[in-house]
Amino acid sequence: MADLMWAPWRKKYVASPSDEGCIFCIKPQEKKDRKNYILRRAKYSFALLNLYPYNNGHIMIAPYRHAATLSALKPCERNELWNMVVVFEEILQNALNPHGFNIGLNVGKAGGAGFDEHLHIHIVPRWSGDTNFMPVLADIKVIPESMESVYQVLTAEMRKRGGSAGKTKRSRKKRA
Repeated sequence: MADLMWAPWRKKYVASPSDEGCIFCIKPQEKKDRKNYILRRAKYSFALLNLYPYNNGHIMIAPYRHAATLSALKPCERNELWNMVVVFEEILQNALNPHGFNIGLNVGKAGGAGFDEHLHIHIVPRWSGDTNFMPVLADIKVIPESMESVYQVLTAEMRKRGGSAGKTKRSRKKRA
């Protein structure tokens, strides 16, 4: 059995009802992007920080439409989803300078999905040595930066690129 660690910030998560519904349906409808750490909204999908990250900058990208598998998505939804992955890989690289990434999805309960009925892609920045003795010996993961701080760093990088939190920059063709 792992040693106990006092973590009062987790009380809200532990004490919350487990049947709140689908976060990928609820969060974008609330129109509280900063509170929900929604980084960008596009036509068919959106990106948000994971409240329980594996590492700083752990982002999830999901379609608005409640769909459990890639094959259930329309081609335009699938294309936009993967385009957002590419954009956020670059944003994370520029803003946080990780040494690598874990990018993927867990499809179905047996595949490890926490929300198995709403497909979402994880982008987890990784640094050499980010797995240290704490998880191995103490079953504790140390996340060194606050969610608010990471949100600010990423939205600042998005503004540098010409986009902002909550909106996707749409390129406009110049008229001849």
